[in-house]
Amino acid sequence: MFKRSVKFASAAVLVAGLVPGLASAAGETVNPAGEKLYKSACLACHMAGVAGAPKIGDKAAWAAVTAKGMDAVMEITVNGKGAMPPRGATKADEATLRAAVDYMISKSK
Repeated sequence: MFKRSVKFASAAVLVAGLVPGLASAAGETVNPAGEKLYKSACLACHMAGVAGAPKIGDKAAWAAVTAKGMDAVMEITVNGKGAMPPRGATKADEATLRAAVDYMISKSK
């Protein structure tokens, strides 16, 4: 019985690592597309806080941004604001942009 449980648990961990949107070990949902977009485009400004961009990990800055609601956050993301160009100068669709925003917020709680 123990071997079967270990095999099942191992298979569940493997599947969770391969299927986007499944829960991570920390219990959060993970969307690899969001992390990928963040690492390829968003981090250039959001890692260092360039031109006032909320830095990843800065709880207070992200709380102020998200206090306006996700519709407002996505409007800024899609249309740009200040030095941030529309879509962060990417051609990402709205779902991928949302995944990147969700990723940054999750890393800033």
